Amino acid sequence: MAELVLVRFGVQALVLIPIMVLTGRSFRVRSKVFWIILLRTLMHILGIGMMFTALLYLPLADAVAIAFIMPFLMLLLGHYVLGEEVGWRRMIACAVGFIGTLLVVQPAFQNVGWPALLPLGVALNFSLFMLTTRQISRDIDAVSLQAISGSIAVLVIGVMLLLLPGQRLTNLAGDSLDPSTWGLLLTIGLLGTLAHLLMTWSLRYAPGATLAPMQYLEIPVATALGFMIFGDLPNPLATVGICVTIAAGLYILMRERATSRAQKAALATAQVSTPPAE
Repeated sequence: MAELVLVRFGVQALVLIPIMVLTGRSFRVRSKVFWIILLRTLMHILGIGMMFTALLYLPLADAVAIAFIMPFLMLLLGHYVLGEEVGWRRMIACAVGFIGTLLVVQPAFQNVGWPALLPLGVALNFSLFMLTTRQISRDIDAVSLQAISGSIAVLVIGVMLLLLPGQRLTNLAGDSLDPSTWGLLLTIGLLGTLAHLLMTWSLRYAPGATLAPMQYLEIPVATALGFMIFGDLPNPLATVGICVTIAAGLYILMRERATSRAQKAALATAQVSTPPAE
């Protein structure tokens, strides 16, 4: 599992470091920013490791649906930690979405036991991860952030594989992997790198509470891919839970848009009604 995470971050570093060099970006960052990047990288490693482990036991759609308590956590953390505006309607939607997540967890826990809780750990971890990303997204550009983070991750995981008992790098050496497997590994790295670049850019321009509901597109996509590739479909109770979770997320998205339109209208009205200074 650690080897899979190593390849994921290794591809990220190999793709982005040359871009940094060619575009004249610097690897030097302020001390405060570096320590935040280090913390963010460790959370990233932990989150990806937990999700990869969860997928050993759970269908793709179930794992993604359980992890989708994350947008609700982001709304709450954004409100209580960053002071972002979150109304009572969205708080109720958070509670409904959490109930939907529990409907997915319950049958999954009966089938596989404690690994069904791993996506909940992923959700909490990545909620903090995204808040951390938002905190430094204005201090460092996305390409530099991901390149430095990928380099740190490769170093950390590489040392762990070399030093910890039972860990090894031999599965990545020689002819132990066929070309199709290497193709999948490279695809994971490239898609993961692109996704996190886009996420970092978006967090630079919009609050996490606005962006979080967009992630609900992952659930139907994960369900379709899980069925096409693995033949997995959620059971009836989990399907109800997924639908409840998506509905709560879409409601939050509509509230965000309505609130944004109202704020813009109020600002425009205030600007029109304010007399010019003499």
